[in-house]
Amino acid sequence: MGHFCSEKILWVLALGFTCVLVSINGVEASHKVYPDYQSLTASNVGRLHRTAYHFQPKRHWINDPNGPMYYNGVYHLFYQYNPKGAVWGNIVWAHSVSTDLINWTPLDPAIFPSKQFDKYGCWSGSATVRPGNKPVILYTGIVDQNNTQVQNYAVPANLSDPYLREWVKPDNNPLIVPQAGENKTAFRDPTTAWLGRDGHWRILLGGKRKHRGVAFLYRSRDFLKWTKAKHPLHTTAGTGNWECPDFYPVLKQGSYGLDTSVLGPNVKHVLKVSLDVTRYEYYTLGYYDTDKDRYIPDDTSRDGWNGLRYDYGNFYASKSFFDHSKNRRILWGWANESDSAYDDVTKGWAGIQLIPRVITLDPNGKQLLQWPIPELESLRGENVHLSGQVLKKGDVVEVTGITPAQADVEVTFSFAASSLDLAEPFDPTWKALDAQDVCGRRGSTVEGGGLGPFGLLTLASENLEEYTPVFFRVFKAGYQHVVLMCSDARSSSLMDGLYTPSFAGFVDVDLTDKKLSLRSLIDHSVVESFGARGKTCISSRVYPTLAVSDKAHLYVFNNGTEAVKIETLDAWSMNRPRMN
Repeated sequence: MGHFCSEKILWVLALGFTCVLVSINGVEASHKVYPDYQSLTASNVGRLHRTAYHFQPKRHWINDPNGPMYYNGVYHLFYQYNPKGAVWGNIVWAHSVSTDLINWTPLDPAIFPSKQFDKYGCWSGSATVRPGNKPVILYTGIVDQNNTQVQNYAVPANLSDPYLREWVKPDNNPLIVPQAGENKTAFRDPTTAWLGRDGHWRILLGGKRKHRGVAFLYRSRDFLKWTKAKHPLHTTAGTGNWECPDFYPVLKQGSYGLDTSVLGPNVKHVLKVSLDVTRYEYYTLGYYDTDKDRYIPDDTSRDGWNGLRYDYGNFYASKSFFDHSKNRRILWGWANESDSAYDDVTKGWAGIQLIPRVITLDPNGKQLLQWPIPELESLRGENVHLSGQVLKKGDVVEVTGITPAQADVEVTFSFAASSLDLAEPFDPTWKALDAQDVCGRRGSTVEGGGLGPFGLLTLASENLEEYTPVFFRVFKAGYQHVVLMCSDARSSSLMDGLYTPSFAGFVDVDLTDKKLSLRSLIDHSVVESFGARGKTCISSRVYPTLAVSDKAHLYVFNNGTEAVKIETLDAWSMNRPRMN
């Protein structure tokens, strides 16, 4: 992938920008945008809503994380970047390195348009470390003004350089070109390669056939000559173009990650796709039939628009990699801005990478768990601890002693068994809605239930003119309970022209212990939340006008009729990492 404009087309038209297609979930997609402004270098960088401990370059536009990898003791993050402006355009593969995934050193771009096979763009791809400790990058090149997409490769110029600063694009590129009858403008984003039992490498490319999303499969013995398989690895009707596919194994039991090439009876496979139409990401768990080279989702994994998501908020174009130094799989995801294109040009930057997450399979086998990398805890500073405090209906308790605009908060709520019996009935008509619709109807201030809404009020002004609530509501559906988690941006700012959705997801959690946990990473314009130890994750971009810097507040609240207890709450001020 490599093509986004910002959210509000009203500003775009006011500035004279060119942008096509429609606005979906706050993002307008186009392959050619901002021709007059993509090279407008930011002379000043606005600090007001700039994050402190999330990854972002010093200025200008970023989008997809490309081919992250661990190599010879160094983490490499490649990402789509406009070195000349704060809107999409002039896209290169920027390159930063780290030894801990927290403190980063930027290098010169690894890949930039320079050859006929990528003259009009170097779009997303992946890195693979081949046997002999030899890394290679596969990426999508744009060869003409008609947006024709081909697949290229690049290799390090000097393997003895610990940072792999320079990359070479051999002249035998491109490796893969669209065949006759294929959609040459929806043919991109090669995955990390995996090695089959037959000794052949395999990769996926995202694309579509009419309205059907497709993960095209290619094979190669030498990584140079690639042959398209007769059948895709997987395809689903009615889902539109698939971008940024990711395909990898996870252990059925245990917390270790796996190299992409691991096969066997003790693993499931994950197929993730980014849907160009909805601007959300979806994944399934399933079985990889290596004899037929087909992927079959489990019966418990819904395939399509109503399926599982890594994140039910502002999260797109993600890429995972295997960190063999610590035997874990790590996920990077991109969050675009939710303000206007005009705001991005004015502040001189757009886009962040969300905190890297460790991925494991839930013991129930039906979904993934995600959790911020433990290295993040090295940035924790001042700490506040609460426990045993009961929150009755209408209670709002401030958490003081930390920096609420730049914080890490972990809280566990508990409640009585009788409160579950008094939970609000789940309206049968809501079954036809997704969680975001339900949250829109049953927000943080809407009473009517027994258990919830309760949770955190983040980036809140002193008198609650602005706040972003992250909260749970528990519903009763027959003999079962339905848990809704929301991160609702509708009250986040007094500023006009923002995209402020009521992001939400359902939480598949056992309430036998009468507890629900929540962790929120708060960083000026992002609230990244993890419910029930990473079963449901929601990231929101928000732009308060009053609740900024030292004027921001953090509260714990309960608007349900039933009392809940703060079993434990720990909140930390977060320090800035080193960004050279």
